[in-house]
Formats: sequence, C-alpha cells, structure tokens
Amino acid sequence: DLESHLKRCQQLSVTVLTDHQDLNNTELKTILNSIAPRQYRIRAKLRTYKPQKIYQSIKLHCSKCNSLQEVPDGDNFDLILQGAAVTAPNPELHNTSWYDSVMWTTQDQNQRKIAIHFVKHDEMLQQPEDTLLMVEGGTLKEVWKLTKRFKCVIPVRSTEDHLELLDLSAPFLLQGNIKYYGCKQCSTPKPIKSLSSIAAEQRPSWEPSEVAQVLGIEPLQYVFVMKFTLVDGTGALNAYLFDY
Repeated sequence: DLESHLKRCQQLSVTVLTDHQDLNNTELKTILNSIAPRQYRIRAKLRTYKPQKIYQSIKLHCSKCNSLQEVPDGDNFDLILQGAAVTAPNPELHNTSWYDSVMWTTQDQNQRKIAIHFVKHDEMLQQPEDTLLMVEGGTLKEVWKLTKRFKCVIPVRSTEDHLELLDLSAPFLLQGNIKYYGCKQCSTPKPIKSLSSIAAEQRPSWEPSEVAQVLGIEPLQYVFVMKFTLVDGTGALNAYLFDY
C-alpha cells in the first residue's frame, strides 16, 4: 500500500528516488540552479508528502483550461438532486419518438413525482445492460439503484419545452459506480434531445466521451496528484506527481 510505503521511505536515511543508472548523482543545490528540462539521478531523503490521505490525491482535471479541482462528495450531489426534485416532471415532454417515459408518485409524505425516460433504438427498448436512461426527481439512493441495473444514467430536470442537465456540480452521466463530471468553465450544455443523434446510430455504445460531445460538455478526467519534498543536505526540492 502506497501510504505505508511512503512512511517507510521517510524512515530511511537515504532513498534512491530516480533510477538513471547511467547518470552520476547530482546534488539538489545544483539542480535548483539549473535550467529545465534536464534529466538527473539523485540520492535524497523524503521529508514530507502531501496529501497525507491517499484518497485526497484524486482530483478532476480539465485538459482544455488546465484547471484542477476537488472531486465533489456525495452529499453535494444529493442536495442538487433534492433541489431538482422540487420541480415536478413536465408530462408534455414524455414519450417522444426516441424515448419512452414512466412516471409515478412516491408513497412518502413528500409525494415526490419521479420520471424515468428510457432511450429507444430502432423504436425498441434495448436490454437493460445496453440502455441509457434519464431520471427526474430521484434521490441519490434511487439513482444508484438504477446504475446497478442499466448501462448509463443521466440525471435531468424538465423546463417548459425540453429536458436539460442539472447544474454541472453534479455528474452529467453515471455508469456503474463511476461519476462523470463536466468543466463548468469550458462546457456549453445543450438540451437532452441532442442525444437522439446517438440513439439513431446503428449500434449506440453510449460511451461517456461521445455523450459528452453531443451534450456540449467538456469532460473532466480523474487524475492522481501528489507533492513530495526531497532533501539531501544541500537543498530542498519539491517534486510533483501528476498521472491519469
């Protein structure tokens, strides 16, 4: 496990952190005074690393604007779903040429109205494992139940004349246990009816990248980011790890 490995590295007096066997060791002081980019081999001690918890290393990165942001937590998504559920689904947007709709009212005191829109292919519903559906008015628990059964789930809300995505603080697509997010700065969300172009394909795959493209979303990628501070007695060097 990476965390215990890093702690062991800290306890060692000297750690080889890069492995260019053909290069001589270079002092950190020399590297700090050099112009990048160059390759070096160093012998250094790991003084600190951040973040301390490995799960905090996972961030969301936009390759277009190069922004890096925290992964929203489930509570935030739940609040957005609750806010969207205040507006009842618009029945006039149900059962179009490219999706079938089902709506019901919950039995609890809130009597929420939930609508699920199943996207069709060749005017037929696909097998659940191949189906993309859109859900309105669902709770976080209900949305996760749907992701266990169906290939893709998109949380939506209805306006007077079309279905649309929720706030981009929420995922624009859920597939299995993965939440896909879009960049607020670089995305220009389009109405959900844009998805009908994928439904019309010979074999719709509902790939997240393709869904993002037709919906005007610039997708964020999950990245692993860490910062290490290395010392060797001549200076301190910050090293950053950034990986998909």
